[in-house]
Amino acid sequence: MNAQTSIEQLEAKLLESETIDLGQYWHIVMQFKWRIISLSILITILVALIVMSITPRYIANAKLLIESNEAKVLSIQEVYGLDASRKEYFQTQYEILRSRKVAENVVQKLNLSEQANYNFELRNEDTLDKFKASLKKQLATILPFLPQKPAVVYTPEQLQINKQNYAVAKVVQNLTILPIANTQIVNISYEDEDPELAALIANTVGDVYIESYLQARFDMTEKATTWLNESIEGLRVKLTTSEKKLSDFYDTEQLVNVDGVVGLASEELQKLSQQLLAAQTSRKQNEVIYKQVVESGANIAELSTLSEVINHPSVVSVKRSEVTAQSRVSELSKVYGPKHPKMIAANAELESILTSLAAQIRELVSGITVDYRNASQKVAELKQEVESAKQRFRELSNLDNRSKTLQREVDINQQLYSSFFTRLKETNELGGFESANARLLDVAKKPSVAAKPKKGLIIAAAFIVSLGLGVFLAIAMDALNSGIRSLDDVERKLSQRMLGLIPWEAHKKKENIPLRHFFDSKHHTFSESVRTLRTSLQLLNIDKPSKTILIASSVPKEGKSTVAINLGFALGQLHKVLIVDTDLRRPTLAKQFDLPGFQPGLANLIAGTHKLDECIVYDEFSGVDLVCAGTVPNNPQELLASEQFKKIMKGFAAMYEYIIVDSAPIQAVSDAVVVSNVCDSVIYVVKSDSTSYKMINSGLSRFISLGHRVDGIILNQVDLKKAKKQGEYAGFYDQYGYNSYQSETKKT
Repeated sequence: MNAQTSIEQLEAKLLESETIDLGQYWHIVMQFKWRIISLSILITILVALIVMSITPRYIANAKLLIESNEAKVLSIQEVYGLDASRKEYFQTQYEILRSRKVAENVVQKLNLSEQANYNFELRNEDTLDKFKASLKKQLATILPFLPQKPAVVYTPEQLQINKQNYAVAKVVQNLTILPIANTQIVNISYEDEDPELAALIANTVGDVYIESYLQARFDMTEKATTWLNESIEGLRVKLTTSEKKLSDFYDTEQLVNVDGVVGLASEELQKLSQQLLAAQTSRKQNEVIYKQVVESGANIAELSTLSEVINHPSVVSVKRSEVTAQSRVSELSKVYGPKHPKMIAANAELESILTSLAAQIRELVSGITVDYRNASQKVAELKQEVESAKQRFRELSNLDNRSKTLQREVDINQQLYSSFFTRLKETNELGGFESANARLLDVAKKPSVAAKPKKGLIIAAAFIVSLGLGVFLAIAMDALNSGIRSLDDVERKLSQRMLGLIPWEAHKKKENIPLRHFFDSKHHTFSESVRTLRTSLQLLNIDKPSKTILIASSVPKEGKSTVAINLGFALGQLHKVLIVDTDLRRPTLAKQFDLPGFQPGLANLIAGTHKLDECIVYDEFSGVDLVCAGTVPNNPQELLASEQFKKIMKGFAAMYEYIIVDSAPIQAVSDAVVVSNVCDSVIYVVKSDSTSYKMINSGLSRFISLGHRVDGIILNQVDLKKAKKQGEYAGFYDQYGYNSYQSETKKT
């Protein structure tokens, strides 16, 4: 049963550690509320004093409209080389406005280097700067061994340059260029302590930007004009030279129109080529017969078989008559004999035709031979003429190419000269026209309200932040404080019930409170707290009351023995009580009751050297019995773990209604764990706001892990005045009337 309860307590503790308790944080805030409020008020006052001492700064705003397409009088964009349609154009203009060059022109135009705020020699140093300079000077005097920066002596020119650079840096620092989204408008903001000067500088920045743009255009026009003048002179010389070369060429070659002469030569060559082709075709046709007759020596019969001969018109008609005559002879031969007159006439006719055919062939061959020779001669003549025509055409083509080359050079030089001459005229005409790419849309006015610092906002923010800081520090202090100082800490950090608390009583340092403090009527609060503890114990286990109660603590000096003695006094008023000192290492019970050092006690009983009557001491004033530790043994833990000790404790339980057992601190030794085996319950004493809750939990876990019942926590040495101010135990004393009793006592 006890083991199950211990496991449930551990599980509840783990679950609670994972839960964020907002109520606990609120309690911490309320506990430190006056400290938090005081801290917030103090910080807010300091911030307010600082803010009030800051020099107000004003911001003047001017709006500049940048044109994407400036007025173009002539097409001379090549001179300037800026594409105003691209996004980079506007970004470039923004950077020009932010540039150091514009700032330098503003400083020079307004002579800002002589203004107090823009001259490091005239400016008024604030308190912080003076403090830094003084501190550096003192450190240099006190610590001369440190590396010292040598003093630099500037010439008047260098000093003027430094002034100029300082003023320019200030202008760049205070100037803000902010383009307005989806527009071509730029907001020029300038911050300064002087509102009039802030407006003047903002407007001057816009004016200087426009002037610098116009000056840049003028400079580029001048450069373009100079370059065009130099270039056009060279082009004029080139053009004259090329024209003279072309004229000399025509004079030398005695040409008027090269294109016409080349055309005639081309036509002549074409005609000769056609004639040559026709002559070659004609010669080709007569070449076969000529070769058969002249080269091969062919007869009439062989020549008559040639297609060129057979297909000749004069031969074709004779050949047709031959076929007719042969046909007739063949038909008559079938009817008549060879001697028949018709046959003789038909054969005579055929013979005549054959003779005529041979004569026609011989005449044809003779004509073809003549034609072939004539054609060959003509082909040779035409070839010679074609070659001559080709040579002439090539010569004319070369002349034409040279003429075109010279003419092309003249044309190119003429075009370049004309183009440069036109650009020169455009540039000269544009030089007197200045078209700005921007204009001031809204002129900056003198601001009437300071932009910085926003005093109300800063003070309010300081108050809110300081409140947050105070809350944070309160929670941090509570988190860093590992001690137990309230009922809530007992329940939250230790997961145990609080049986009662014992208030802190004034006493001499390094001494315990008087032994009979409980019976002193002047210390009613202390007595009532002990009686409240007695009542809590009696009501805690009504069905099965704890008879043997172990009083334990984590470390020494937590008041464990004092609690044990006074709890014994309180129970002794109603019951028969025995107080047993089981701290056999550093016993305190005998010393508290002023018993002699040789007084036998528990160690003697366990060892069997003395009897029970010799070891029990009766306190007549309180009516309780006590058994001190006795002679300090060498093996205290072995004695407490012995069976004899268990028998003695059982004997005590039969004799007394309550047994209060004082033990050694559990973190120092394990004697208390051994003694707990013969006790019904454990009461854990914790010194208020002192012992770490982790150490307390470690001690409690040793009892719980063994299944021993821990009835609760007694919070000892509680500072009631401090607790009343912080409200940590509000209601705890009121429930029992402690505070009301104190008030009545003071009034009486």
